[in-house]
Formats: sequence, structure tokens, C-alpha cells
Amino acid sequence: MPIITRTAVSVESADWQQILAAAFRTPAGLLAYLNIAPEDCPQALSQSAAFPLLVPRPYADQMESGNPHDPLLLQVLPLAQELEQVPGFSTDPLAEKEANKNRGIIHKYRGRVLLLAASGCAVNCRYCFRRHFPYSDNRVSRTQWQDALRYIANDPTITEVIFSGGDPLLLQDQALAELIACCDAIPHLKRLRIHSRLPVVIPQRLTPALIQALQSSRLTCSLVLHINHPRELTEQHRPGLWALRQAGVTLLNQSVLLRNVNNDFRVLSDLSEQLFEFGILPYYLHLLDRVSGAHHFEVSGTEAHALYRELLANLPGYLVPRLVREIAGLPNKAPINLDSQ
Repeated sequence: MPIITRTAVSVESADWQQILAAAFRTPAGLLAYLNIAPEDCPQALSQSAAFPLLVPRPYADQMESGNPHDPLLLQVLPLAQELEQVPGFSTDPLAEKEANKNRGIIHKYRGRVLLLAASGCAVNCRYCFRRHFPYSDNRVSRTQWQDALRYIANDPTITEVIFSGGDPLLLQDQALAELIACCDAIPHLKRLRIHSRLPVVIPQRLTPALIQALQSSRLTCSLVLHINHPRELTEQHRPGLWALRQAGVTLLNQSVLLRNVNNDFRVLSDLSEQLFEFGILPYYLHLLDRVSGAHHFEVSGTEAHALYRELLANLPGYLVPRLVREIAGLPNKAPINLDSQ
């Protein structure tokens, strides 16, 4: 196998869209970049094209060269296990089809609504609970936003709009600014929340124009990042995250508990410490949503309880995320009851 010299993509060399366009799209390309032979991978690779590999180079640069068990690599490498049919795992584990009230709208919880601002992502995480979601039925162009916004405007009980997807930060800055301005014009909205993994895998996404759009909004803004391992945060992330905090944006993180990635007390503890150092508050630690193709990531409830008790015993309360599971049909995230064990 040829050895490929690894070169990080710097902020000066390319903007975030150029970096995304140059992302790895095949396991062979990514593994060659990491100097890993396919036969050394923990399992056979998947040949399915239904949910292909997509990994930006800045994220690949945080993976350990030559290590087929790297926890960042395991989050994105398609394995043959994904094609196994396992009882209890489904294509719609959260019954979002029922909550898909309008094109581009998912309304599950009272007072807040998800607006699917984009249908794609910058990285294809193998455990994604929306990996089978019908995005083709929910793509909303800029000219179609009005229908989704009208749905929000017509329900005065909605006080928070959540930009989701896919990844909403795939929208260009001007489009995001327009969408934020439209939400500003809905009187009963108080808060804007954006859920995104894009700034994690491409730090250059936190542009001055994006930060200005959030700072200019009358809404109270928060950005919920999705970071599962402490090595996903680097010095490249610090300037953009600092600028967001200076702009008054609340930074939160939610993680998924994943076997062979972060089901380890030291990893989870280091993650909370690293997040706080970068100005991000740990928010949720999710048990895996039981989506088809992700069963090999599942951590048992017994193990999750034990890990969480260690976190509670060793970290200050503000560094301990809430351990939750999402259950279809419930009006809220379900906290895990430690007293049941």
C-alpha cells in the first residue's frame, strides 16, 4: 500500500466549502491517507452506496496514522456489520415520520420545532439516527421556506426554532442570515438553536459572517455541537468558538455513548474537561438511538449506568452531561434513572 504524506488543510489555504469539496468519499482513499491496509480493519468494509463515506480532511487529520482502531475513524468507516438486520433496530427509531408535520418541519416537543434547513451533512457518522430519513421529501429551497415559516408563525405556542438537518450550517452565510431574519420577524419566537457537527469536522466553517448573523439576531442564540471524543477538539477550533462566545452565543455539546469510541470513564471525563476549556458546556450524553446499521455501537444500560456513576463521583456537576435516551412518542428526552439499577 502506498504511503501518503499527511498535510493539514490550514485556515489560510482554503475556505470551508473548498475543504468540503475535497473531502474523502471512499474508504480506500481515507485508509490510504491514514496508511492503513483494508485487511487490517476490525471488520470487513461495507460496499453499500446507500450511505457512503464522507470525511473532511481536517477531521481525518485528527486520526492516528496506522491505527485501524482509532476512535474517530470508527465513527465514520462503513463496515459490513451495518448491513446486518438486528431485532429492535429500525430505519425510523424515533418515529419521526409521524412528527414530520410539514415539508421541512419536525414537531415533536411542545414549544419548540425543528426546521430542516439542509438535507446533507459534512460528515456521514455511521450511528446517525437519520441515516434512513426521507430527505428527498423534505428538501426546502430558499423559495419554499415560507411554508415552513408559516407553520411556525401560525402556532403561538412555539417559542424556540431549532435549525437541524442534515446539517444546517451547510447553508451559505447569506442564506442563513436570511433564514434567521425571517425567524426574527415571528413575534412569539424567543430562541434560536442550531445543531451542527460541521464546525467540529471543518473548523473553518465558523466564519465572521456567520457569527455576525447570529450576533445580529434579536433571538437568544445557542449552538449545540456534536463531539464524542476529546481528540475532536483542536487548537484550530479555539478562535471560532471564542468569537461565538464573544458574540453572546451559548455553546453546548451533546455526545452519543458509542462502543469502542467513548465507552470509557477516562475518555468521557477528558471530553468534559476539554469541552469546558473551549467554552462549551456538556449538555447531553445520549444512549444510542437504535437505528438500523448501528447496532455494533450500542452500549448496554448497565455499562452506561456504571460509567455515569463514575462521572458523577469524579467531576463537578456542571461538567457532567445529562444521561438520556430518546423514546418515540414521549414529549421530552427521557432521563436515565440511576435508582433503577
